[in-house]
Amino acid sequence: MLSFRSCFAVLSVIGVALVFAAGWHLGRSGSDVSPVSQAEAAGGVVPGPNTVSPDRYAYYPGTEVLGEDEIRVVNCGSGMPDARRGQAAACWLVETGNGEKFIFDIGTGSMRNITSLMIPYEYLTKVFLTHLHTDHWGDLASLWAGGWTSGRPVPLEIWGPAGSNPKMGTKWAVERFLEAFNWDKVTREFAINPVPGQIKVHEFDYKPENHVVYQENGVTIRSWPAIHLADGPVSYTLEYAGLKIVLGGDTAPNKWFVKYAKGADFAIHEAFMTPDTFVTWYNQPPQLAWRACCAFHTSPEAFGKVMSQVKPRHAVAYHFNNEEATRYQLFQGIRQTYDGPLSMATDMMVWNVTKDKITERMGVSADNSWAVPGTVKQGPPVAGQPDPMSGFLKAGLWAPAYEAQNDMLDTYMKKYKLEKQNWRDKSGLPKK
Repeated sequence: MLSFRSCFAVLSVIGVALVFAAGWHLGRSGSDVSPVSQAEAAGGVVPGPNTVSPDRYAYYPGTEVLGEDEIRVVNCGSGMPDARRGQAAACWLVETGNGEKFIFDIGTGSMRNITSLMIPYEYLTKVFLTHLHTDHWGDLASLWAGGWTSGRPVPLEIWGPAGSNPKMGTKWAVERFLEAFNWDKVTREFAINPVPGQIKVHEFDYKPENHVVYQENGVTIRSWPAIHLADGPVSYTLEYAGLKIVLGGDTAPNKWFVKYAKGADFAIHEAFMTPDTFVTWYNQPPQLAWRACCAFHTSPEAFGKVMSQVKPRHAVAYHFNNEEATRYQLFQGIRQTYDGPLSMATDMMVWNVTKDKITERMGVSADNSWAVPGTVKQGPPVAGQPDPMSGFLKAGLWAPAYEAQNDMLDTYMKKYKLEKQNWRDKSGLPKK
């Protein structure tokens, strides 16, 4: 079954073809009706062959300024722990009209999609984790190190829940993350600048209901408990300019979501794959498949029941491998219990939310995007950082290769007025 959006797009294409065909036929047959002189594109009229076409179904990153009272939501990952080339694990970017940007979960593979948005890394510093499964924070390493090497001037900040004991909480996890990547951290602190490698953790109690965990610059973010395998997971709501965005994270259907998501303009909640899909396509044993779908996650039918109670202006289902083998049966399952506005999330799907309307489009971006600079420059290396390379390795440098780059580097140093920084002295080669 095609979604309304897909059906509309198909019908639009068919309609355009019929209009062209009719105009061509009538024009050639000598009728008084003139041939069609304007091409009808989806969303409006294209007045000529060398003019701008409407972009109703496409969002081009970096080309659109949000209205002051507007929110944009980008799905940077909609899938499962086995991140695939065409679908990353869970990740949402929420941008508000005051310029703030918030990453909710950063699952494995999602940084490819975030990078394609070409947002300066200095603005991608606020991360909110729903819980600590890898498909919800596995790409933190890419944001941390990738932003560091691409010019981020400031530390990251992470908000996340505590657990039933300190070792199950966000603070413990991030501290051990930095320990695990210590070699990476120490070498970059010496070669680049230590500040962007820092992570500030804001850990909060997962138990309070509709609890404010962030409130700055007109944005309020609240949390409430989610039910998913162990104590700790949470759902979030972001409120801005009278708009309410809800991000469920991983959770079985629960009373808190039904209570606090009500009145949402935009509600995101998982709709997990069916037990048969887990057995047939995901290689799971039957005794696990039903529990994965329906005990500590939310089935399509249960998703629909939740949304029928919440009644958001727009609902979004995600957290399933989105392809022909799965999406239609999930859609049909949801429609058994919910008939409201619905999207089946796809990586790089984009929604603009205002009080008047909610517009859905697909992001169109380059596969090989470069990081773009912001207004604040990363600081230079800091004197006094211990050199992590031993004399043993430095003695192994091969001089002929270094000497082969003399002309290139001399030209470079002159171009950027770095002649005082003699690159030969900094090469590490033994002095002759």
